[in-house]
Amino acid sequence: MQGAPGGGMGPGLSSVDRRMLLVCSFILAAALGQMNFTGHQVLRILAKNEKQLSLLRDLEGLKPQKVDFWRGPARPSLPVDMRVPFSELKDVKSYLEAHGLAYSIMIKDIQVLLDQEREAMAKSRRLERSTSSFSYSSYHTLEEIYSWMDNLVTEHSDIVSKIQIGHSFENRSILVLKFSTGGSQRPAIWMDTGIHSREWITHATGIWTAKKIVNEYGKDRILTNILKSMDIFVEIVSNPDGFAFTHSMNRLWRKNKCNRPGVFCIGVDLNRNWRSGFGGNGSNDNPCSETYRGPYPHSEPEVAAVVDFITAHGNIKALISIHSYSQMLMYPYGHLLEPVSNQEELMWPAGSPSTGPMTVASSTPSASSSGTPGAMASCCRPQRSSPRPRRCGWRFRPS
Repeated sequence: MQGAPGGGMGPGLSSVDRRMLLVCSFILAAALGQMNFTGHQVLRILAKNEKQLSLLRDLEGLKPQKVDFWRGPARPSLPVDMRVPFSELKDVKSYLEAHGLAYSIMIKDIQVLLDQEREAMAKSRRLERSTSSFSYSSYHTLEEIYSWMDNLVTEHSDIVSKIQIGHSFENRSILVLKFSTGGSQRPAIWMDTGIHSREWITHATGIWTAKKIVNEYGKDRILTNILKSMDIFVEIVSNPDGFAFTHSMNRLWRKNKCNRPGVFCIGVDLNRNWRSGFGGNGSNDNPCSETYRGPYPHSEPEVAAVVDFITAHGNIKALISIHSYSQMLMYPYGHLLEPVSNQEELMWPAGSPSTGPMTVASSTPSASSSGTPGAMASCCRPQRSSPRPRRCGWRFRPS
């Protein structure tokens, strides 16, 4: 988008122009029915010690629904990233400064990035319509993803089928792709993406992975051997209500859309709703919190559907949940303070083809952030072990 000669959309704007731009942004958002994040900033704070971490955790209680941790307070060695609404910036920055918490502005205006994202989506959608194709380098709506799944099943019916495992709170279908070469109740791998609805890159990862499976079967030796003896289940949209809401109303919505009588705030963090470690590390009992765990384990239909399916299957050997933002490998169990017995084995898949597996530098789990697997996982800071010969195989990396 170009501005007037000698001006533009940056620092050259006068204060009057900036105010007009802010007003226009709100008017446009209101017309489209979408929540506007103009002026919202993402601040990065590096706590020096546990006392400062505690001050950051207190901030969420002081500002419920106002401070949105993208990377929560975990330990002094890890940065804390949080979104702060424009209306709260002065108070939050004053709080940080008063307590000696140094911060930097990581994102100056979130709405600028969201506008760029939406513009890129619109451009990609126009191209797709003109070429009758599906872009794997763009984000898509729930309807577009479900339509793509139908087409994938039709084109590759010899290896992939679609299963409906339940319905969401708002009665949307919860769909799973099954990749199989035959047989029943075979050992299986489960993969889900998008349990946190705003993490759009995870849905794109699930789509790309599904396409990669059908394209590489019969060509890639490792994948072909896996499917000869095992099935793969992929749930691309684990939170359909929340995901639809991120497209229609609030791009940064994270939870599902359940509402209960007498509860003012809407939604449960589905990734805190599992029975394992329910109510433990990284979860919240405040319905207004982004990490609200729900009233009881498996209270949410989206979680119950997965639990019922996996339990009924009875032969799931591996479960992989894809999240975004925090750049962590996480594995069970986040509600415990002891390393699991097979910790070394769990770290093996993280090794690169050239440098070998990763080993754990610290086995002490920490509180998970609101953008990571959370109550079902503990985080570690991996370090490389000794190199080993390069190994060939299928790589989970978009091309």
